[in-house]
Amino acid sequence: MNIKIIIRVIGLLMFVEGVAMLLALFVSIIYNESDSTGFVLSSGLNLVGGALIIWITRNARKDIGKREGFVIVALVWIVFSLLGSLPYIFTGAIPNYTDAFFETMSGFTTTGSSVLNDVESLSHGILFWRSLTQWLGGMGMIVLSLAILPIFGIGGMQLYIAEVPGPTPDKITPRIRQTAAKLWAIYLIFTVAQVLLLWLGKMPLFDSICHSFTTMATGGFSTKQASIAYWASPYIQYVIILFMFIAGTNFTLSYFAIRGKFVHLLKDEEFKFYGFIVLFFAIIITGGLLISTDNGFEKAFRDALFQVVSIITTTGFATTDYLLWKPILIAIIFAAFFIGGSAGSTGGGIKIMRIVLLLKNGYYELKRMLHPNAVIPLKFNNHSVDPKIVTNVLAFFVLYFMIFGVSTIIFMLFVPDLETSMGAVATCLGNIGPGLGTVGPAETFSHIHPAGKWFLSFLMLLGRLELFTILVLFSPSFWRQ
Repeated sequence: MNIKIIIRVIGLLMFVEGVAMLLALFVSIIYNESDSTGFVLSSGLNLVGGALIIWITRNARKDIGKREGFVIVALVWIVFSLLGSLPYIFTGAIPNYTDAFFETMSGFTTTGSSVLNDVESLSHGILFWRSLTQWLGGMGMIVLSLAILPIFGIGGMQLYIAEVPGPTPDKITPRIRQTAAKLWAIYLIFTVAQVLLLWLGKMPLFDSICHSFTTMATGGFSTKQASIAYWASPYIQYVIILFMFIAGTNFTLSYFAIRGKFVHLLKDEEFKFYGFIVLFFAIIITGGLLISTDNGFEKAFRDALFQVVSIITTTGFATTDYLLWKPILIAIIFAAFFIGGSAGSTGGGIKIMRIVLLLKNGYYELKRMLHPNAVIPLKFNNHSVDPKIVTNVLAFFVLYFMIFGVSTIIFMLFVPDLETSMGAVATCLGNIGPGLGTVGPAETFSHIHPAGKWFLSFLMLLGRLELFTILVLFSPSFWRQ
């Protein structure tokens, strides 16, 4: 294994993280806040450490193979979270390192689970850094690096395969660097558009920027303890619903839509199922709210649609506490925990493409039983699906629910409440944010035992990198020559 190139890439990305911290420092200076020193120290450690590593590894071989790709991707998220915790520590915003690491890992993995009980007491610099961690993690620091690595003569395709969520990572252009650059351009365009629309809706500019960062990342961190419920404006809530839905859509489709090729959206099976499942769940919950509450139709529909889109896209924003709803409606929301966004989106979870492939494969198996001599290939978007992909999807489902079950049992050692344990594990593994029980949308994870927070942080990483990227590192054969 090319150890030097692994260290070199980590150094490069440490330098990028240091630059990102300078942006938070700039915000702190604008608002004349006292935590500037904390950002200077945090950024300085990353910049100096990254530059030193780059210089020491300047003679490293430039090739990155599959094994190096998996190791780099796993290490980047861990190192980023370890060092990204420093602003919280140095500014005193979160003095406990376990809590600071949990908050940072939740940020970079775009989970959105938080230990903070008074978000509004934080400085603007820390709130900006908190949102920025999600924005950077949403598209993935690895994808960002793909636009940088070719400058240093380092190929990045293995990193792209290892990091991009979904069973079939698509490239918009033949060249990986151009693909990464276009993905980030789309990401930036949508972010700026949402900032402007929220600002027009009377949300303060700073809050508009932070919420746009965390919406497009499907992260869910808010500048207010009450999340989006702080703003009762239907306009603001509908704008956020729209951009959550966009963020949960395959960014390749978004690229075609921006270019006016809407036919790709209309023909895409995953997108059609995505729209159907969102509307289906929203309509059912709207009906339930109309029966069980005194809300009018528009308010019931808006609350239902917001929470469904927020959970399915794994954003995790809240306009209401869904744990106050009837048990059947809570059960529907919990079912949505396991859906996730589209493949190639910033959303977490199982991913809609896998669900579509699983359902189609089950249907075709029934047809094959009725017609045993017929050759019935599984097709997706009118293309035959490689049996290896079907096997991968089936394996992913089995592993996902095995990990969910075993992790729930383990987590009950820290919180002996089944509802809370199931909710905490499901929300962290799916990178959603709010859970059930004592970690619901109106609560935080501050009361969880420190060991439980480290365990949940591991589940966030495992879910963000689609299981296999992390689990393969525990295989002895992976490390053999």
